[in-house]
Amino acid sequence: RKRQGPRKRNGPMIAAIASGKGGTGKTTVAASLAAVWKGPLTAADLDVEAPNLHLFLKAEIAGRLEISMMIPKVDESRCNYCGACSDICQFKAISVLGQVMLTLPEMCHGCGACMAVCPEEAISEGSRPLGEIIWGRRGDIDCLAGRLRVGEAMSPPLIGHVKDAAEKAASERGADLIYDAPPGVSCPAMKAVTGADIIVLVTEPTPFGLYDLKLAVNSFAAFKRPMGVVVNRAGIGNDKVYDYCRQKGLPLLAEIPFTRSAAEAYSKGLILAEAFEEHRERFAVLAEEIRRRSVCAGEVTA
Repeated sequence: RKRQGPRKRNGPMIAAIASGKGGTGKTTVAASLAAVWKGPLTAADLDVEAPNLHLFLKAEIAGRLEISMMIPKVDESRCNYCGACSDICQFKAISVLGQVMLTLPEMCHGCGACMAVCPEEAISEGSRPLGEIIWGRRGDIDCLAGRLRVGEAMSPPLIGHVKDAAEKAASERGADLIYDAPPGVSCPAMKAVTGADIIVLVTEPTPFGLYDLKLAVNSFAAFKRPMGVVVNRAGIGNDKVYDYCRQKGLPLLAEIPFTRSAAEAYSKGLILAEAFEEHRERFAVLAEEIRRRSVCAGEVTA
């Protein structure tokens, strides 16, 4: 494992809680970390398709903001159908079919390239709804979450808006940041962990857990940030996850034993660190370890 020296931090400490697949206990870890965190904290749920961190934290919702994204709006009276917009669009959200302009708003990524290259300035900014940001408070924790509009496929732009709002809120209070990232390693997850000081990978000691942990390590290594592993449901499966962590030099940050009482607490919407003293101590140690490791930027070679 390659190490680099300490880096200067110009804003809040950001820890991204991620996983290679869903169902590993990522939100369980994020909620318990938030409950034991020392000092002001902003907790943001970036899993905008199914946000639930604010539900576990039982945040008192204070407001919500509808979010839209830019899409092209074509004035065909000015268009000469040259096709420059269609040529530059990598997602085929705008096309020229003879003397007809066709736009597909659901395909648009909002980059604005079509407007920039149009020689007739026939394209202006339109908009379509993406979803909403909700925010609230629980004690010394600011809670934010994004909720994607039903039927919307473009989650990274909304994730970006939630991150901007969370970083602004954290900066104003001098708070640290915890991101509950979307599961997997596709565009939403990559967008969520970008800019994090440390990436905490939650996995389970099963063949599926190991496979998806490898995907996550290989994908997130490009960010050159410290990574560590939390093994949830420890005691089931086998030791291959541990063998992989040793092979890669991935630090094992914490183990959460598999117990019926923990599963029952989760099913009731309880936070482990609040329901059990043993878990409170476990997550307090994990929180301090995350703080310690986040001050150095490192790289895990995949």
